Amino acid sequence: MNTPDLEILKSTLRNHGVCVVIPTYNNAGTVGDVVSETLRYCNDVIVVNDGSTDSTSEILKDIGGIDVVEYKKNAGKGTALKRGFKRAKHRGFKTVITLDSDGQHKPSDIPLFAKAIVEHPGAIIIGERDLSRVDINSGSSFANKFSNFWFRVQTGIDLHDTQTGYRAYPLKSLHGLSLLTSRYEAELELIVFAAWRGVEIVPIPIDVYYPPREERVSHFRPAKDFTRISVLNTLLCAGAVAYGLPMGIWNGVSKKKLFGKEFKPFTHRKGEKREAAVTLGRLNRSIYGISYFMFWAMGIFTPFSYAYFSIGKNDEKKKLRYHKMLRWITNELSSKYPGAKTVYENPTGEDFSKPSIVICNHQSHLDIPTMMGLSSKFIFLTNDWVQNNVFYGKIVHNAEFLPVSTGVEEMLPKLRELRDRGYSIAIFPEGTRSADCSIQRFRKGAFHLAKELEMDIVPMVLHGAGHYLPKKDFMFRKGVITLRVLKRHPYAERPEDLTLREEASYYRKLVRSEYDKIAKAKEKGKYFKSLALYKYAYRGWDVVSKSKSVLRNLDTLSQIIDNEDPEVSRVRIINSGCGVFPLVYALVNEGVEVHAYEENALDYQIASETAALPPNLHYHHAVWDSDYDLPDTPVDKTYLLADSEEESERFARFSPITVVTP
Repeated sequence: MNTPDLEILKSTLRNHGVCVVIPTYNNAGTVGDVVSETLRYCNDVIVVNDGSTDSTSEILKDIGGIDVVEYKKNAGKGTALKRGFKRAKHRGFKTVITLDSDGQHKPSDIPLFAKAIVEHPGAIIIGERDLSRVDINSGSSFANKFSNFWFRVQTGIDLHDTQTGYRAYPLKSLHGLSLLTSRYEAELELIVFAAWRGVEIVPIPIDVYYPPREERVSHFRPAKDFTRISVLNTLLCAGAVAYGLPMGIWNGVSKKKLFGKEFKPFTHRKGEKREAAVTLGRLNRSIYGISYFMFWAMGIFTPFSYAYFSIGKNDEKKKLRYHKMLRWITNELSSKYPGAKTVYENPTGEDFSKPSIVICNHQSHLDIPTMMGLSSKFIFLTNDWVQNNVFYGKIVHNAEFLPVSTGVEEMLPKLRELRDRGYSIAIFPEGTRSADCSIQRFRKGAFHLAKELEMDIVPMVLHGAGHYLPKKDFMFRKGVITLRVLKRHPYAERPEDLTLREEASYYRKLVRSEYDKIAKAKEKGKYFKSLALYKYAYRGWDVVSKSKSVLRNLDTLSQIIDNEDPEVSRVRIINSGCGVFPLVYALVNEGVEVHAYEENALDYQIASETAALPPNLHYHHAVWDSDYDLPDTPVDKTYLLADSEEESERFARFSPITVVTP
């Protein structure tokens, strides 16, 4: 870990309400150096003089800037800790780092604790010593292993150093203080009680110094203290059965720790994270939608097509009647896309009574049936796989759809015939779909046909189909599918000097411009609500609960998300949590660079590992106060996700700041 500037470290500790408590008893030889060194890293130091009879009291008086709690009679380390905690609470601190005054613990490790406190809010941080590298007596080594074993029995948690005194305690998460014994075993009790109440316990590696044995000062009484610890462990084992186990079950439910791991069969495919998880809702909609389609396509219309064209004369009236029936069925299908609403917008009242070349951007497998709902006189140029599809290939052939692989010149005679019969030719100039719904380069084929057949061009714009059924996904989501018909462009008004490449580029810009207008109007916070939920589904009970909590408040949040100032180009979001608010904000405001900051290590990991994040969204793991700065990068707005405005004082340097209740 890179140690921050000491002033930044101190400000980070103060802003998070962290102080250091040092209990001491007859450590006059070391306490002065320990306290002075601690003050280099933290300005708020409380020393508890547990009835020392040496010169400890005089040494502490000579050190300025510390808060001393002292009393005459030695009461034991447990009592000293309790009195230190009480003083820290009285002064308004939220977290206490404890270290011993005998020189064993190095204050230079305080930055490690500061980082862990920020990354694991509400957790007890245990400084884990590597005792294999130091010279300790067999009694101390046995005591630590003995304590580790019983702690595992009592809590189910495997810690390698339960005897260390270098720790960080969140004061609101300390339980059983009234039951705390007065001596060394109190530190074991604290973490056992905390574990029973579901408090996270996080070990971090620390350095340790053991002076030569002849210089060590120890107040451990082997026989008496081992007896006390043995009796305590007996009581704690009984407590683990009577209290710890039921509390563990209750905490697993109330704190949503059960089913806490990601359910990868629903969130991954072939080892890669899905852009949207498979949910039961999506699964049900997809099964229903596919079954409904297969019922009409294979169960009804394909057999009907065989019979229809096998009996009687296949004249023009019969073919047109077939197209009308096909339009009726596709209207029936598109009106019942499960979880989606289909909207047709035809502001010019285009009725396609005059044949034309119809061009449209390509988004999904649903594009053709959606477009067919507009007219019974559309002929589509399709890929070979559509022609040969086992489900609807026969229908496609009977509807006289043509494969583009045939080649333009070879198709021209048939297309002229279709034109003369009153049919419009529908083409997707992109040729293929894009994975992100962006409009790709238009090919020249459609415009070559318009020129050769002397036909008008009617552009259409399709929005939402690629979000509802994406290219790389085969399961329905939720959404709104919009098909907008643009103004007809008569062949007679086509500029003679316009090349096919220029014409293709012109219509692409036209379609893209209209698509952007639809996206701006439609793609608001609520539009992306289901997508955001799919991205967090099955990633653990607590994660899903947090994401749903934010999305339930989307009506309020949308007042910010949907109405951002067009002049804003870069925003900072503080306390971004597991990333739901920044995600929706970035999806809606794709022209804004979003920098989202989160201190909690787990929330940051969840947010940053979300699949298919928009390119304008950047997650940052913030630990130190300076991590929120973007050097040489102006930020137009800062949003602080908090339940109150109290925390805004900490980030006052980013004024103006908007407090958002997530």
